[in-house]
Amino acid sequence: MAQEDDEYVQARERMLAEVTALVIFNCGRLGKAALSRRVMSVMREVPRHVFVPLDMRPYAYADSPLPIGCGKTISQPFIVAVMTDLLDPQPDDKLLDIGTGLGYQTAVLSRLAGQVCSVELIEALSVGARQRLHQAGCRNVALHVGNGHHGWPEEAPFDKIIVSAAPETVPPALVEQLAPGGRLVLPAGPPEQQQLLVIDKGPDGSLHEREVFAVRFSSLENTAPR
Repeated sequence: MAQEDDEYVQARERMLAEVTALVIFNCGRLGKAALSRRVMSVMREVPRHVFVPLDMRPYAYADSPLPIGCGKTISQPFIVAVMTDLLDPQPDDKLLDIGTGLGYQTAVLSRLAGQVCSVELIEALSVGARQRLHQAGCRNVALHVGNGHHGWPEEAPFDKIIVSAAPETVPPALVEQLAPGGRLVLPAGPPEQQQLLVIDKGPDGSLHEREVFAVRFSSLENTAPR
């Protein structure tokens, strides 16, 4: 087991090196040449191989999306790191995480924020995420099965919101559940025209939106919660 753990540690270091290079390559769009040390440190700590199916573990640290079942994927590490950095979670923040999947992005957020509320449409994925998050020692996470377009109104407001699937337009409920002074990071747009967006909500409720770069995410399904 020790040898296996060492292998994963080395794989994470290679993953981080690739993320670092991609950030430098995209520095013009990101407005920076390096991500925050807090984010990179957590990316180094979180065992991504725990959050993929067993047959995908050999590829867990490749900078690529991977299938996780139910027709869904886990985002590539570069995108997870960039979106987390843009979100800028703080230790006292209460976050809303839309699209739990098997919990990798959720686990990253849990080490950077005070509380993470995560919503997943597919119950089987949420059940798998619960097991994996427990295994990874994430104790400040609440999971909910429901429609991500609706957010989690019972837990609102949220200091920050992140979405790991793409609606065609920004869901009004998510903007409403974002606290004044908060930030929403999400991909949005038709499948061939998606942009990664950062939306800041002013103290007076005004919104400021900026595009970061083009992305390609699975669509955020808008069906009734089960």
